[in-house]
Amino acid sequence: MNDAITRPLLVAEHFGPTLQGEGSSAGKPALFIRLSRCNLSCPACDTPYTWDWSRFNPRLEARKITADALHRWAMSYKTELVVITGGEPLLQQDALRPLVRSLAIAGRRIEIETNGTIAPDPDIIEYVSQFNVSPKTATFAGSDATRVHRINPDALRNFASSQKAVFKFTVSSAEDLDEISLHAAEFGLEPVWIMPEGTTPEVVLGRMSWLAEEVIKRNWNLSGRLHILLWGDQRGR
Repeated sequence: MNDAITRPLLVAEHFGPTLQGEGSSAGKPALFIRLSRCNLSCPACDTPYTWDWSRFNPRLEARKITADALHRWAMSYKTELVVITGGEPLLQQDALRPLVRSLAIAGRRIEIETNGTIAPDPDIIEYVSQFNVSPKTATFAGSDATRVHRINPDALRNFASSQKAVFKFTVSSAEDLDEISLHAAEFGLEPVWIMPEGTTPEVVLGRMSWLAEEVIKRNWNLSGRLHILLWGDQRGR
C-alpha cells in the first residue's frame, strides 16, 4: 500500500450524510471530514473544539485517522460531495493530499473550507472541485488577530487565480461589509458570498433580513446557515 495513503490526519470528527448548510452548495447532500487544529483563534468561531484547549481537551477532541480509512468511510456512501473542513484543514495538506486525490479519482466532488491564510499546493488545487475560502474580518477574528495574521494577500491571490474558489465571509455587523469590499477589490475575490454569523435560527434569520438588501446593492450572493435553521448548533449535522 502506498505510504502516503496510510499517513494519519488529525481529525476532530467525520459525519454524514447530511446537507451542506452554507455557500454555493447549500442544500446538497454531503459528507463532512472536520480536521483538528487552527492557526487562528476567533472568538466567534463555531467549532472551538478544534483548537481552543482552554475549554476543550485535545486528547478527547481529536484522533489520528489514516487517509485510507477516511477514503473507505466516504466510499461506503453514495454521497457525491465530500466537504473537508476544520479548524484549518490546509495546516495538514501534506497528509491531506492523498485523500483528496483518491476521492477525486473515485468520482467524488471535494470542497475544502479554509480561512484563506495558507496557499494550497498545486496537487491539492488539481483534485479539489472547489475551495470555500472564508477570510476573517476584524470583527469576527477579534482584537487579538492583527490583519497580518488573518489576511494573507499571496494566499488569497493564489485562491483567486485557481478559478476554483468562492469567497464566503461571515458577517455580524455593518462594519464588516466595508472591509469585505476592500478585500474583494484588492485581491480580486469573486464570487463573494455573505453569510450571517450566528448559532441559533433566530440570530441567523434576523441578520439575513438586513443583510439581504446590502448584498443585493453590492451584487454579491447571500448564504444562510441551513444546518442551523434545521438542527440548531448540533454537532454532527
